[in-house]
Amino acid sequence: MSQQSMNEIWYACYGSNIREERFMCYINGGIPPGAVRNFAGCADKTKPGESRKISIPHEMYFAKESVTWNGGGICFLKPKEDSNIETLGRPYLINSGQFKDLVRQELKFEGELIIDFKRLVKDGFYNCMTDGRYGLLLYLGEIEGKPVVSFTSEKFLKDEINAPNRAYLETIVNGLMEIYDLDESQLIEYFRQKKGIEGWPIEHELREIIRNSP
Repeated sequence: MSQQSMNEIWYACYGSNIREERFMCYINGGIPPGAVRNFAGCADKTKPGESRKISIPHEMYFAKESVTWNGGGICFLKPKEDSNIETLGRPYLINSGQFKDLVRQELKFEGELIIDFKRLVKDGFYNCMTDGRYGLLLYLGEIEGKPVVSFTSEKFLKDEINAPNRAYLETIVNGLMEIYDLDESQLIEYFRQKKGIEGWPIEHELREIIRNSP
């Protein structure tokens, strides 16, 4: 993999950043629709080169209590790969500086963030902050010779499973509808068995949430 390839990264998201409007708050700064936190944005506000669909072989679930989303759970991936799982994602082509700023905002980290991209590619993962909410970077292969990277918690947060609030889930649904051709029943099936949805009151609100999404 060339140095030029390392300077450009496909950031693969699977949660609310699937919606482009929400993701651009990380680039430009601002408050995402339905959220309460104001993001600083990246030093480099260049728009991503492109985005596309991707299937991520890690199980997605909802956990923790996010201040940004009024105490609701947010998306994580189980760190362990599972070839039987297909989590729907969206990779954006950004530069390595933007990616570092993106991770810094997610971790609420001040100062210089060190990411060894070569080690990330070699090992398949890189922990840039122990106990950081999204400190574990996952290498998901390449697209057109450029690395595909996502991030999650370093461990499966089985004791912190929590349902998302409606605005957060609506943001994800809207994002999926931007790039995937999924009907109502397919979207319900995608979400209803996920941890943080199944067995929680929001499981019975899925149809309404999907129908109310533009």
